[in-house]
Amino acid sequence: MAGVILPNMIIVRKGDSFDIVLQFRTDDKPWDLTDCTVKMTVRNNEEKVLFSKSGEIFDVSGGKVRLKLLPADTNITPGDYKTDIQIKLKTGDIHTVYPGDVNKVAVFRITPEVTE
Repeated sequence: MAGVILPNMIIVRKGDSFDIVLQFRTDDKPWDLTDCTVKMTVRNNEEKVLFSKSGEIFDVSGGKVRLKLLPADTNITPGDYKTDIQIKLKTGDIHTVYPGDVNKVAVFRITPEVTE
């Protein structure tokens, strides 16, 4: 589970698994995620989708979601890529929740591995 989440960057070692756990809340009250979906997309500089992950809502009333990155997802050439995470509400509204700064594009950084 080697990885780091920063305000505008997610860093994972090539070929590693990494769980991104999010909790949606307002004023310390968790959101009810009934009928919501969460999706993460990673693209290269040419806008080609390298992978997309659907979130697993594991605590609907507690507002908790897990995006489980597998070795097949992170087994890409070390470097910097573009990413975001969006939530689709049961109303159909879509909101980009990561990165939080609407003026930035988040970086998905893959670092080199040594073992393989």
